[in-house]
Amino acid sequence: MNRFFLWFVKLTGLPLQYFYFRKKIYYEDKSIQRRKIKGGALVVSNHYSVYDYPLIMYTFFGRSLRTLVAEVIYQKGKFMSWFMKRLGAIRVDRDSYDFSFMSAMVKCLKDRQVGLVFPESRIGEENEKLDGMLEFKPSFVYMALEAGVPIIPVYVNGVYGKDKRKKHDRARIIIGKPINLQEMYDENKSEKDNINDLCNYVREYIKNLGKLLEQKKREE
Repeated sequence: MNRFFLWFVKLTGLPLQYFYFRKKIYYEDKSIQRRKIKGGALVVSNHYSVYDYPLIMYTFFGRSLRTLVAEVIYQKGKFMSWFMKRLGAIRVDRDSYDFSFMSAMVKCLKDRQVGLVFPESRIGEENEKLDGMLEFKPSFVYMALEAGVPIIPVYVNGVYGKDKRKKHDRARIIIGKPINLQEMYDENKSEKDNINDLCNYVREYIKNLGKLLEQKKREE
């Protein structure tokens, strides 16, 4: 990751993102978790679009997010591959069963960096299934447990570009309270059951953040 390049991109894109996203940030409990993140943490979000990443990046503007990025993005050309590398993205080859991305992310988290994961993995029309969210892949649970860092759950409404104009809305995001998976791990259960339960818990938590976001929006 080239920190100078990353900050150059963030600063030059700052005026554009205000115009494009018109983002509105909400909090489950602002006294517990604001936009400032101290130490290592893993931000976990639902996933609508490639624009979810810059929205979250500008939400947590003060930290450099190490994001898991699917190989399909890198296949868009040499420039995109170079660009992702400079931003500090961690490549995920989903079809090769190469799990080196997990150890790479754990190392970053242990170094007190902030990671970003979209456990649904894929975007598009499939997001209409399973009450608006796809099944979560459990790798983020392993990474958070191994690194010993909290999860910061967020929900984005996925309203960008044409959708924003069509719905007369804006990009909205809500930041939830940190989740400490280590404290929730049940030694009386198998590792597999623990991972499944924790994965489903975080998914349900983020889904409920979406409901809370809509409630706060109605109350405005």
